[in-house]
Amino acid sequence: MSDAVDDHFIAALQVCAATVPAPGRDDSAPVRPGSSLTVAEALGIFDSQIGSRHLDLAARALRADGHGFYTIGSAGHEANATVAAALRCTDPALLHYRSGGFFLQRAHQCGGERDALRDVLLGIVSATEEPISGGRHKVFGRHDLNIIPQTSTIASHLPRALGVAFLLGQACAAATSPWPKDAIVACSFGDASANHSTAVGAINAALNAAYRGLEVPLLLVCEDNGIGISTKTPHGWIASVYAHRPGLTYFSADGADVAETFAAAAAAAAYVRHYRRPAFLHVSTVRLMGHAGSDYEPGYRSPREIAEDYGRDPILGTARMLVEQGHRSATELLEVYEHKRAAVMERARQVCQLPQLDSPAAVMEPLRGTLRASVRASRELRCAPTEAKMTLAQAINTALHDILREYPQALVFGEDVARKGGVYGLTRGLQKSFGAARVFDTILDEQTILGLALGAGLNGLLAIPEIQYLAYVHNALDQIRGEAATLQFFSNGQYRNPAVIRIAGYGFQKGFGGHFHNDDSVAALLDIPGIIVASPSHPDDAGAMLRACASAAVEAGAVCVYLEPIALYHTRDLHSEGDGGWLTGSHDLVDATIGTARTYGDGEQLSIVTFGNGVPMSLRVADVLRRTHGIRCRVTDLRWLAPLPIKDILRDAAATGHVLIVDETRRSGGVGQQILAELIDNGYRGALARVCSYDSFIPLGDAALHVLVSEEAIEHAALSLVGSTRA
Repeated sequence: MSDAVDDHFIAALQVCAATVPAPGRDDSAPVRPGSSLTVAEALGIFDSQIGSRHLDLAARALRADGHGFYTIGSAGHEANATVAAALRCTDPALLHYRSGGFFLQRAHQCGGERDALRDVLLGIVSATEEPISGGRHKVFGRHDLNIIPQTSTIASHLPRALGVAFLLGQACAAATSPWPKDAIVACSFGDASANHSTAVGAINAALNAAYRGLEVPLLLVCEDNGIGISTKTPHGWIASVYAHRPGLTYFSADGADVAETFAAAAAAAAYVRHYRRPAFLHVSTVRLMGHAGSDYEPGYRSPREIAEDYGRDPILGTARMLVEQGHRSATELLEVYEHKRAAVMERARQVCQLPQLDSPAAVMEPLRGTLRASVRASRELRCAPTEAKMTLAQAINTALHDILREYPQALVFGEDVARKGGVYGLTRGLQKSFGAARVFDTILDEQTILGLALGAGLNGLLAIPEIQYLAYVHNALDQIRGEAATLQFFSNGQYRNPAVIRIAGYGFQKGFGGHFHNDDSVAALLDIPGIIVASPSHPDDAGAMLRACASAAVEAGAVCVYLEPIALYHTRDLHSEGDGGWLTGSHDLVDATIGTARTYGDGEQLSIVTFGNGVPMSLRVADVLRRTHGIRCRVTDLRWLAPLPIKDILRDAAATGHVLIVDETRRSGGVGQQILAELIDNGYRGALARVCSYDSFIPLGDAALHVLVSEEAIEHAALSLVGSTRA
């Protein structure tokens, strides 16, 4: 189908060949009467549009030859080059994957030494020379162009775009943001993606903030081609939903008309820039050449439907306007078109043999580099012991005060964290001490909370968002997996979103239970490459580990998830009522180096490896085993679930030759499975057993105790593994 689109453009323009350009033509004149777009600007847009078209044609050719790996093209969407022309180079942009025209136009406007055509081709062939991802993906992004790379296909970048816009004008970001205070954020997406919950939620959150009088300089650009892969968008749907939405100013344009599109885009950008409120720019486009290289469009569209779209080709619309208004002849424009084809194909021939990533280490270097830097940052941090006796909740609250004091760019936000101080009081007093600009409540939407965090990072801030319960993060997990964790990977470390995501979780909570408030579903987090997952249990570790996460985020740009065991928040005692055994009490500097465990005791008969609620449970069992059965144990608190402290696990396993894994998560997909695998993979051949919770949701009340790991089960497993030393 690509040849048909190409042939139609050439044939249609040749029909205009008899038109003679006006004498004494002036490129500074309007492209047509009444337009603010000049001929010179229209010619620049046309150059970006045909560059994008020939990149699509080259991508198909490269794929056919076995050299290209990405063929989702921009053909039919080249109106986004006109949108770019209406913006400033300093306006950050998060782009739809059909934004080739925008990318080339931004490069043309901003200048620079790089060859933008070659850059896109480098991405198509996954060459390591590609300037943004280093051959890891074909993305439209470049740091010097203020285009933040996105791999999203379902508008999952909209919450981040909202976050960038919301925090762009905040006083706390003034000293750290890389963009001017009057910048606006452009975010483009398709009509099919506009139906996704991430898009709907982000737009709702933007309107909610604007309704409250907050600045949200966000330009939402919907490129409406009327179809999502093979599923048609009902005619008029986007306009019916957004044209009359309260609080959202709506602009629209026919993407095949360059003058109309420029006028609408310029008006929308000016509105957002002046009023600092969101606007919706609806650009009618057309999808040419199908969805991607593997897509057989005639399988779901008739030949008549496909052919009718050729007449709405935006580069044909731009060319016709230039010819019909007497600014250029059809022959001149066809020469420009063919010259661009030759330039693109020559570059394509040059890049197709360039080196690609050639080893696991090369592929994963952005992930490993971040982890190395994170470990260094945490290793250099030493937290002094405290005289006060604090619970886990108090230790976390104290650490949050310390972090906000140490890092003026730090923000704490989430549901109920401000005046209320959180459901369990962990953020109590923060807003009073540091103000409403740095500690604030959000709407009840986890996608928005995490999107704000990602936008904060791009503005040079340290985000410390709170997700009230572990079960709730699954509503928005792709903001961590698809957006946060991938940014350094797909930008080769040029962009980063430092964050410490606090999540209350695990089971055993009393008085407020059920599967949403008691949840052990950590497997989805541990499956995400590159993030750090902290799981403090003892108050001595909690503050130090939170500060280690903050240090890793600031110094290395790390995305850290900090899992807090709800049931231990206000626990004071360990073995008996009033013993104060679960309060802070360390007399030494606390070492919270990322990826290191903490070992209690030096028993040589049994190593219990555990985390979270399993730590105090295992310590109580260890005491019973010693007193009743003569078994001396050591208890290894993992502390970090990612990266797992493998060296410490192996050390304690070798010391006893008997390992009991106590895992409060589920038998299937739980943390214990990973520990088992690491022990076996690293050559451990001693005795080994596992105790864990059942593969069940956690019910309400005492019924929960039937499916969660118990101290009785731990003791029974230990005796079965080691036996009693007493006669």
